[in-house]
Amino acid sequence: MPVVSDPDAPETDENQPAAERPLGSERHRRDRDLFLRLKEQGDQQAREELVERFMGLARQVAVRYRRQSEPLEDVMQVASLGLLKAIDRFDPDRGIAFSSFAVPTMLGEVKRHFRDKSWTVRPPRDLQELTLRVEQATTQLSSQLGRAPSVGELSVHLAVGDEEILEALEAGRARSATSLSAPRGDEDDGSTLGDLLGDDEDGFARAEDRATLAVLFAELTPRERTVLTLRFKQDMTQAEIGEIVGVSQMQVSRIIRGSIERLRIAAQRRS
Repeated sequence: MPVVSDPDAPETDENQPAAERPLGSERHRRDRDLFLRLKEQGDQQAREELVERFMGLARQVAVRYRRQSEPLEDVMQVASLGLLKAIDRFDPDRGIAFSSFAVPTMLGEVKRHFRDKSWTVRPPRDLQELTLRVEQATTQLSSQLGRAPSVGELSVHLAVGDEEILEALEAGRARSATSLSAPRGDEDDGSTLGDLLGDDEDGFARAEDRATLAVLFAELTPRERTVLTLRFKQDMTQAEIGEIVGVSQMQVSRIIRGSIERLRIAAQRRS
């Protein structure tokens, strides 16, 4: 892990990064004393001091593994949570440097955050993890090549197939959603992405209904078809229909009820 240090500073225990301090250094002895107080006495003051002493390590992890789409402060909070977990779980009697234990713990928290909290549409876990690897490899290779890497270069770098790289790249685009109220491109006419969506078109359903009725109307007599057309298409009253057809209003009502029932039976038979 890269560590920024002052090249002019004297080589003392205090100036050495946590990951490089010798286990017998004064700083290490102080760290061990604090861990023992926390482990044996539950000393919260010792815990707070340990957090302060290793917060720089958490920041290093956050800076190294953050993504451009994620604010550094958010990643820093996640790494700090991992630091707290590492402090609470660390056993100073194991004889290893705390940083060797803490970095994987913090890194796990950061990866879990990216995997579980930053997806609008959540793909399978293995695809999420591959997407994170592809993003990290893209950043690394872009720095080395001076350009964005190709799918083939990512495939060789990560030792996975081209199709898996393409699937991971596609999944990465689903990480966050764009509001339909967002402006449309660079246009300054007030249009939004929502304007690109089509409206519901009920003309297709009406056309299908008309085609179905045309077939079902063949089941009716000419007079029944005329009565239904005048009533439901021309919106005429039963009295007006009776005058045209030459029957009473009561007979028109019976014709309508009987015709509709025949249409219903014909529709059920066809389905």
